[in-house]
Amino acid sequence: MTFTSGDDVAASGVLIAAALHLKARGEPLWPESSLTPERLARYYPPAGWRVAWRGDVALACLCLMDADPLFWPEDAPQEALYLHKLAVHPNAQGQGLSALLLREAARETARRGRPWLKLDTATGRPKLRALYENFGFQNVGERSVKGFDVTLYRLPV
Repeated sequence: MTFTSGDDVAASGVLIAAALHLKARGEPLWPESSLTPERLARYYPPAGWRVAWRGDVALACLCLMDADPLFWPEDAPQEALYLHKLAVHPNAQGQGLSALLLREAARETARRGRPWLKLDTATGRPKLRALYENFGFQNVGERSVKGFDVTLYRLPV
């Protein structure tokens, strides 16, 4: 397994595959039109993307950001890295890749001298919330942002 940084095109492919899979299961999360490289570039820094590869196949991705004023407006600068858009390609699910990506994100957070890795997730997604809680993230509250109810999590690193 190798990791690359900055590959928003590969990340887009993983995200769209995951979104279509969830939609087919009746659990839509992200509209696939919001996951094109062009749309992702509007909201996420290209350098923040991390993609996990097996050979030349992109299996999973996430984006790390230096700040997240929309979901964490009270945070001081340099307090945390903020995780967004964690996804595993449907063909690679059930292989522990989410935990592998979370470990990589925690290592990078520590390397960059930030005390916290933070994220938000849809409050109505119990499986996703359980993934983060089982990994060790602490639930620190809920917030409504642009009509979406999210639960906020943080992990000390």
